[in-house]
Amino acid sequence: MRQASFAQASPTRYSRWDRRWSGVLGSFVGIFITVAALLGGFAAMGGHLAVLMQPWEFVIIIGTAVGTFILANPWKTVVDSGVACMQAITNAVPGQRYYLDLLGALHALMRELRGKGRNEVEAHIDDPSSSEIFKAFPSVLGDPSLLQFICDYVRLIIMGNARTHEIEALMDEEIHTIVKSKLAPYHALVTVSEAMPALGIVAAVLGVIKAMGALDQSPKLLGGFIGAALVGTFAGIFLSYGIISPFAIKIKMTREKKCRPYIIVKQTLLAFMNGAMPQIAVEHGRKMISSNERPSIDVVENETIAGPKAVPTEAEPKAARA
Repeated sequence: MRQASFAQASPTRYSRWDRRWSGVLGSFVGIFITVAALLGGFAAMGGHLAVLMQPWEFVIIIGTAVGTFILANPWKTVVDSGVACMQAITNAVPGQRYYLDLLGALHALMRELRGKGRNEVEAHIDDPSSSEIFKAFPSVLGDPSLLQFICDYVRLIIMGNARTHEIEALMDEEIHTIVKSKLAPYHALVTVSEAMPALGIVAAVLGVIKAMGALDQSPKLLGGFIGAALVGTFAGIFLSYGIISPFAIKIKMTREKKCRPYIIVKQTLLAFMNGAMPQIAVEHGRKMISSNERPSIDVVENETIAGPKAVPTEAEPKAARA
């Protein structure tokens, strides 16, 4: 009973870890099915799996791919690609708690803008880490890039000189730049994926060269050399279309979801600048959340009015709301 009550009291913590573990499990299950179907089908046709064990062919292909990947990209992109891979594996995307914190922070800022003077509001955006508003929403405070994005445009609203369409155009350009930067690992991996079949051919050609040097050997030995060379072509195509390309797509989807909060901020602040009340402006932002993660309008309303920890989210059982 104590364990059950603790789970009810911390639904977002459990849902976040469940989402990440399901992402890890899904990634490994997908790879396992792909490899098992490949090797199992080959064995079922009468092929000998030992023939595919050509480690130096894989060394040539993978080593060359890694080297050209590092050569073609800035070191920042190389490092970010590693981060993006981990995010894709663990499905590290914003969840409902993150979106509720974001909408709650925006609502609190807009109320400050409507009801208080410029100096009081500037105190929140000049030093967000000391702001009571942002301290109440740790998900937002823990995302420096998004926090800076919010503060920059709230500052422009306080100045009161820019028109709404000018702010919208500026937001669009900045979001475009952010998305382009976030998707750099995806484009880098797509380039590697497209090059893998050619690298497989390179490995195969080297294998054929080796075989040509053994023409005076027995047909059995020569056939083994040619078979090993063909493994290079197979490996390059398989790694390209069976592993790297699907994984790059998963990275793209993960990074696009991580960019969604910027669009939510944009729509919310633009609605506020056009005269909408804070609660209505928040609804504009809520509509930008995907249906799988979008909290109901009642949950958002209770969250923004009562605070992030006072009202349970939809993930909680009804008994916890009583």
